[in-house]
Amino acid sequence: MSKEFNVPPVVFPSGGNPGPSATIQRRPTAPFQPNPSPNPIPFMSFDIGPSTTSFPAPQFGSSNSLTNFDDEPPLLEELGINTKQIWTKTTSILNPFRSSNPNLHDDADLSGPVLCLIMFGLFQLLAGKIHFGIILGWVTVSALFLYVVFNMLAGRNGNLDLYRCVSLIGYCMLPMVILSALSLFLPQGGVVIFGVAAIFVIWSSRVCTRLLVQVARWDEHRGLVAYGCFLIYTLFSLLVVF
Repeated sequence: MSKEFNVPPVVFPSGGNPGPSATIQRRPTAPFQPNPSPNPIPFMSFDIGPSTTSFPAPQFGSSNSLTNFDDEPPLLEELGINTKQIWTKTTSILNPFRSSNPNLHDDADLSGPVLCLIMFGLFQLLAGKIHFGIILGWVTVSALFLYVVFNMLAGRNGNLDLYRCVSLIGYCMLPMVILSALSLFLPQGGVVIFGVAAIFVIWSSRVCTRLLVQVARWDEHRGLVAYGCFLIYTLFSLLVVF
């Protein structure tokens, strides 16, 4: 079924049918012009020119208003690190037979113990042993063990806190540091190093027991406290020997 389409007739200016060479002329059409809007959008004009705003010049105070850095405390003092006190505590460990000031270790700190532990680990590293994690773990377990045992023995008279336990165990690691340094020049697995290690273990145990009794002001069951300290430093000496 065919469908018809309405086609408008084509009109040529010369009339008749166009030949093959005839050209089709079209009238030029005007460009598209939008209808003017009844409410045109207003535009703001900006005048970009030299700014007349003046900013005041920076005023620098006199030398009296500036911060006087000479009055500032040293950096170590601001961090709570007293180097003189650390040195005094360290030298008190060197003589196991001389009783030090009982009030010296009342002010516990961790700067000296951390330094001793780092030195102990570095000497072990020079011997080809990486024991930093073991040292940190054993110090933590030893402090908890000594804290629990001492306060159970002292009962109501026990006033030793965990922070002081860590501080005392760390400072009493100084003989173990010396042992670790000497082990670099001693034959491993011989009788000599076992004998030297036993001397340094007794040294650390004696000093730690004396300091615990002085700090806690409690002198009963001293033998049990010394036995606990002996076990702690025996474990550290095994790291050096083996």
